[in-house]
Amino acid sequence: MNIIIAENSGFCNGVKLSVKKAYEALDYGKEAYSLGPLVHNPQQVEELENKGLKVIDDSCIDDINNSVIVTRAHGVKDEIKQKIKANENILVDATCPVLLGIYKLIQKYEKEGYKIIIVGNNEHPEIIAMASFAKNSIIIKDEIQAKNIRDDSGLFVISQTTNRHEFFEKISNIIIENNENVVVRNTICNATRDRQKSCENLSKRVDCMIVVGGFNSSNTNKLYQISNTYCKNVYRIETVKDLPLQNLSKFNTIGIIAGASTPDKIVEGVASRMDNLTNEEFMNSIEDSMKKIYPRDIVKGSVINVKDDEIFVDIQYRADGIVKLDEMTDEQRENPKDHFNVGDEVDVYIIKLDDGEGNVSLSTRRVEGMKNWKKLTDKFEKQETVEVKVIGANKGGLTCQVYGINGFIPASHIATYFVKNFKKFVGEVWEVEILSVDERKRRLVLSRKNVIQEKLDDQWSNLEEGQVVKGKVARLTDFGAFVEIGDLDGLLHVSDISWNRVTNPADVLNIGDEIEVKILKLNKERDRISLGLKQLQEKPFEKYCNEHEVGEVVKGKVVNLLDFGAFVELAEGVEGLIHVSEISWLHVEKPSDELNIGDEVEVKILSIDKDAERIGLSMKALQPEPERPARKPKKKVNKVKKQFDKADNDSFGDDDLQNNLGLFIEQQLEANKEEE
Repeated sequence: MNIIIAENSGFCNGVKLSVKKAYEALDYGKEAYSLGPLVHNPQQVEELENKGLKVIDDSCIDDINNSVIVTRAHGVKDEIKQKIKANENILVDATCPVLLGIYKLIQKYEKEGYKIIIVGNNEHPEIIAMASFAKNSIIIKDEIQAKNIRDDSGLFVISQTTNRHEFFEKISNIIIENNENVVVRNTICNATRDRQKSCENLSKRVDCMIVVGGFNSSNTNKLYQISNTYCKNVYRIETVKDLPLQNLSKFNTIGIIAGASTPDKIVEGVASRMDNLTNEEFMNSIEDSMKKIYPRDIVKGSVINVKDDEIFVDIQYRADGIVKLDEMTDEQRENPKDHFNVGDEVDVYIIKLDDGEGNVSLSTRRVEGMKNWKKLTDKFEKQETVEVKVIGANKGGLTCQVYGINGFIPASHIATYFVKNFKKFVGEVWEVEILSVDERKRRLVLSRKNVIQEKLDDQWSNLEEGQVVKGKVARLTDFGAFVEIGDLDGLLHVSDISWNRVTNPADVLNIGDEIEVKILKLNKERDRISLGLKQLQEKPFEKYCNEHEVGEVVKGKVVNLLDFGAFVELAEGVEGLIHVSEISWLHVEKPSDELNIGDEVEVKILSIDKDAERIGLSMKALQPEPERPARKPKKKVNKVKKQFDKADNDSFGDDDLQNNLGLFIEQQLEANKEEE
């Protein structure tokens, strides 16, 4: 086995200087802090922490005084540096000298009127710090964003120091094509360029490449990308412990390259470990590192490569494992690169030890499935409910899904009442009870009815007549509306919707309306609830009576005519009666002789009977009383006398004749008066 270490591997000069300054900061005799991880290498950061350099973030600066604060190699915002000094701290600026030079370029060209265009990752600390030195800058990370750059003024284009040269050149050319005054400065670090070139050259010569560096290191990621371009077998590791020994035995020539933040001793440790292994030792190491695995096992592995349709996993076996797209979970299948990163530890299910190409066939989907079957079994044993989504219907019931596992709800367990149309439930999400679970037979039977019934019993116990509750209109019919109160249905009859006449409930209510109703009657045995909406509203008659009084003159509209009088609508839902005798001072035979339905009339309120809900009205009271002609009593008396003379007076005695005549006259006058 031939081991080749790439030139320009490991710490660059900027990182070496930053680490050196960090160690010097520990000698000040004060509390020492690093503003963020000094470099993107967890081992180096941990070593410094063990020696007393505590890692903090920007939010802690205001609370630190009279201490030593070291800035990271990637640089920090200028305003943060000023804040550190203002709190009487010693600032040890460990920013890479290359970046300090870029800051000066930014300020120079912006002063000359150029807008600054930075090509890089806007979340990377180097770019965040770089952008802070410009008042007007744009950060772009891909070709699409580059094509959107349109500016008549001058543009100054620079790069993140760890970008690939080819990538930056492509982005720059796009900007130049679409704009006139463009100045491009390739600010990719020389050490980065040299390292990437060395990586490219070495990748073309070897059977396998090992890329050493922190998994969060940008420049190490670029090396991994370059290695994959020119070499079929690439492994990404952080330390010697991550070496995939079982996979390396089949390669004759192995190349090693390390990122700029990787300490030399880590690189040397990797190379030394491999150099010191004889073939026998190597095979023994492989054998010791290999796990005994069997189909249907669930093991832990480390992601070593991610592609669009599969991921490669090191499972410490003589062959790598592969998770194909159809063996990923639904979420992972959409875009594996969003869910897996090199170095991630994952649980995988062993499908086959040999997929026909020498690899172990793995699944992440089945891992979730086995875990979820166990969840369901635990829920079943604890008699707990689960949430399901209904996905289909057939003659026997409904199919549903829970934790990615298909289940079945028999027709008799869908609801507490007979259900004819199952399809209407497809797409709904329900809480159900587990009736039986059998992982071996992949059988899961569920019940919604049991859950509903239990809830119904609880809800019935909390309801009482006269109670006001909230509900949602679920269905509308000609005779009323069905309102959902929790899991119960109540009927709001059309006559109880409003005090005003309602012909069709749909004229007043809509399906889905949230309303408050009053419980009028409860019948648990027949599972019926009668509801009222108008009972929560003030009666129109009461409202009208509270606003008007006897003697008041009001207006209304004639709505009905009967022989004894006319009914007048005074307000919506409120009517009063004009008796036939109150229509006019003149004799009225029938109300229809004087009035028509729809007539607008002015009336006076004669009486209000709240108990009987009656209002007496008068039109006559608003009319002047007609004058009557003067009476002539003598003529009437003479007339009476004549009537008396004609009467049969045989019954009167002579002595009583005068008295009887007077009595007869009085009776006749009274009778004449009544006639008039």
